[in-house]
Amino acid sequence: MAKLIKNVDHSVPFVLADLVEYQKGKVASLTLAQKPGVGVTVFAFDEGEGVSTHSAPGDAMAVILDGEAEITIDGKPFRAKAGEGIVMPAGVPHGVKSVTRFKMLLTVVKEG
Repeated sequence: MAKLIKNVDHSVPFVLADLVEYQKGKVASLTLAQKPGVGVTVFAFDEGEGVSTHSAPGDAMAVILDGEAEITIDGKPFRAKAGEGIVMPAGVPHGVKSVTRFKMLLTVVKEG
């Protein structure tokens, strides 16, 4: 059977934050799953990096693994730090920027 979650060993514990390393001046990522109804990606944002305002066809849940981010949803900024999460609703403009360098697990769920 094909693996639905990729880029990690199966049946072995791992640390999510260790799956992607910070890169100076960049946003690094590792995709764990990408199917019609779901995407799961781990990101590492260097300080000063971000993703400009956009909207997506699915709900996007960001869980901060390390550091602190500012996530703006429909023009309202929210701070999220390690251990916290926030959902960016489908079709609502949102953006992400680093407060400190940070890592996050992003899960996007949409109609398949």
